[in-house]
Amino acid sequence: MAASNEQYPPDFSDERGLALISDIIDWQINHGSLLKHIDPETNFPDDPSQCYPVGVTVFPTLFPREQFDRACGLQTIYNELYCAMAEDEQWIFEAIRDLIPVDPLAAALWGIHEEVKKVGYAQKVSVGIFRSDYMLDGPGAEFPLEPGKSFDGSLKQVELNTFSCAGATNANKAAEMHRYFTRTNAYDTGNGHPINISLAALPPNNNIASLSGCLATAHDTYGSKKSVVATETAVLFVVQPNNFNIADERPLEYALWDRDPPIPAYRVNYPVDLLQYTTLTESRELLFHPPWLGSKCVEISVAYMRAGYETHEYDTIGREARLRIELSMAIKCPSLLAHICTFKRVQCALTAPGALEHFIPASKAALIRSTFVSMYPLDDSDAGARARRLATDPELSQNYILKPSLEGGGHNIFGEDIPDFLASLPESQWGAYILMERIRSPSVSNVLLSSSGLDSGGVISELGVFGTCLWREGTEGRHCEMLQNSVAGWSFKTKHEDVNEMSVVKGYGCFDTPLLF
Repeated sequence: MAASNEQYPPDFSDERGLALISDIIDWQINHGSLLKHIDPETNFPDDPSQCYPVGVTVFPTLFPREQFDRACGLQTIYNELYCAMAEDEQWIFEAIRDLIPVDPLAAALWGIHEEVKKVGYAQKVSVGIFRSDYMLDGPGAEFPLEPGKSFDGSLKQVELNTFSCAGATNANKAAEMHRYFTRTNAYDTGNGHPINISLAALPPNNNIASLSGCLATAHDTYGSKKSVVATETAVLFVVQPNNFNIADERPLEYALWDRDPPIPAYRVNYPVDLLQYTTLTESRELLFHPPWLGSKCVEISVAYMRAGYETHEYDTIGREARLRIELSMAIKCPSLLAHICTFKRVQCALTAPGALEHFIPASKAALIRSTFVSMYPLDDSDAGARARRLATDPELSQNYILKPSLEGGGHNIFGEDIPDFLASLPESQWGAYILMERIRSPSVSNVLLSSSGLDSGGVISELGVFGTCLWREGTEGRHCEMLQNSVAGWSFKTKHEDVNEMSVVKGYGCFDTPLLF
């Protein structure tokens, strides 16, 4: 905890500050806290070995312990909710019915689902790696710096991600970095007035172990190989080609190989290589046989999706690749319907009266609902009519964000930009978006270090809580049977207060650690 009579973050001399920055960069290089440099024009690396450190905060950022604990405590309920939703095809269809004609990604995914339904899903078990993101809502609130005071505000959910949830490894490493510099007294200004940052105020993070452990459990649940031609079972990482964020992905793969006994884990580029190097047997085992394995043929136990969340990935080849995965016996992370549950339109549908109670008990529903902000579809309903009035009004729109059902950051339209953006679209396309009330987070001070340089000032943070879950299709009136339901770890991202988006790897913020008070 930062002492009440000291400035936070501490005011370093130029010499002391430059030494700390140098130490941070050294730590990142030595621990693989990096992004691969990819040429934005060619989508290929200029030099396969060229990397640069991912953005991080120099100091951990103040965050109320009560709200951190609350977010972590809600995750198993959110896991239960979304697993149940993923098994309710009719509810999902009603939630996205109006989205399908205007959103190519929704249309592609639902079309693949319809294709699989014709022959039936071969696998009844699914695995989920979810992340629920929150911001503090407290317009005008100031952070108390004295122990014993509480934050006068609330915790509000930004979104829940069910597909290709990134940032786990980078968040794990950021937490380790800040804890290392705390242990070594690196935050001591050297002026005889040390800043009291304790390890007890910096929560440890175990994302790599937790997420790889979840994939390992799913692998074990699949059981022994079914195909006589396969030599073993393995987890398959389905990835985007030339991914700049490999330092976030691959540690999960390495962790599987490092288990005792090792769990084989391979990766394949989506969609071309996946189609080239996999086949389906008559009984729908998914076999992986790339040339670098020689005559070896591997049966896929778990297909872990880190690709397939962007519209352009669903051309003819992309659809065929995803269809092959979904038809197979492999356990999917996540299932196709769980993927669709990540859409903002589904998040919006959950705010309707009684929606939560359809899936979880009323007592749990109340806890979840307390994190919601107002959300509206831009459709022909009464709620949609209200949303259109709000979104097209230059004054009222300033309190809202316009969101499509796309992942990865950089897709949202904020405040006063909403009316002109909608005016540039045919009204028939407005239904692809939802209108969400803006969360007004109080700012604190910190120093950000990224590829853009070093900058200090007011910042706001976003807390993401990872959940891991394994479930089986329900029977006898139950939505699903939960086989595993755990809180995995967290991510904490911080950006300058005047920046709207929050995607560290796209340059909008930095990985961070909460300094709990």
